[in-house]
Amino acid sequence: MAYKISIGIDWQGKLDYQALCEKVQIAEAAGVHSAWVPEAWGRDAFTILTLLADKTKRINLGTAIVNTYSRTPAALAQHFATLDEVSGGRMLLGLGTSGPQVIEHFHGVAFQPPLQRMREYVEIINTLMKGEPLKYSGRLFDLQRGFTLRFHPVRNHIPIYLATLNAKSVKMTAELADGWLPIMIPLEQLKSEIDNLRQASVTAGRPANAVAVRSPGTITVTSQVDKARAASASMLAFYIGRMGTFYAAQLTRLGYGETVEAIKEAWTGGSRAAGEAVPAQLVDATGCVGSVEAGIDRLQAQEECGVDLHHVNVQVENHKEYERILTKLVG
Repeated sequence: MAYKISIGIDWQGKLDYQALCEKVQIAEAAGVHSAWVPEAWGRDAFTILTLLADKTKRINLGTAIVNTYSRTPAALAQHFATLDEVSGGRMLLGLGTSGPQVIEHFHGVAFQPPLQRMREYVEIINTLMKGEPLKYSGRLFDLQRGFTLRFHPVRNHIPIYLATLNAKSVKMTAELADGWLPIMIPLEQLKSEIDNLRQASVTAGRPANAVAVRSPGTITVTSQVDKARAASASMLAFYIGRMGTFYAAQLTRLGYGETVEAIKEAWTGGSRAAGEAVPAQLVDATGCVGSVEAGIDRLQAQEECGVDLHHVNVQVENHKEYERILTKLVG
């Protein structure tokens, strides 16, 4: 069985741009569907995407994610329309609100109201991509001069994937988006959460499968299992204990309230203590670390839950082995 596979780009630490391009070129040759570039408070996503667009030919390229505060909706439309031109129509627009920690204390912008802001960004970007005069009356944006982009985009619509968590924002995703970028949904709850999204799409008058779903966790193929599991635990601890309330609230809603409280309490003793407080069961529920065979088993389980695009991280140094494993995962 063939699977749609995506990979991510590590934005932290020292970055070898030549090696990065080679990695994505290998993924392209292996049949990987897409490569996604994150953006937080390190390198920007668009410079890296421009480089990848120039060095690849077929693989889709996306942001996971850029936020709806640090750039205007028109600026994002310009970025993506230009990159879509450079890449020959391969861009995927991953959009989210981020959180108040980043938005208010790094960008210096008031965080509220995130849901309305995301809705207006999607509507304005879509209007500009279609080439329609920008005459928009929203709660946040009032744009009445009728601007249009001063070039013809390659496509009149770039697929928009929204990173959303709570019920209201997922409902909006079902109404407006082409894709959903969920995070930290335990495998045992994944089917019901995707079913809720599908039903919301139908309620909104769209087909049940109108919104493609990327897996909320990563399948990591590695020989250094203990190290990778520790890294996954540290990531979970950071998001639960440090990155605001959204992620903790979601895991609490999904039945992990006691675990969340224990991790938050442990965070007061430092990130290492918090990482050690993350139980193995939560690491396994929200991701997969192990062999290629374990990864394939998780792919099948996610597919049965309704996942359309599966995020993987293959940790090997050898290029031939990297391509071999990716090819096997693609199927």
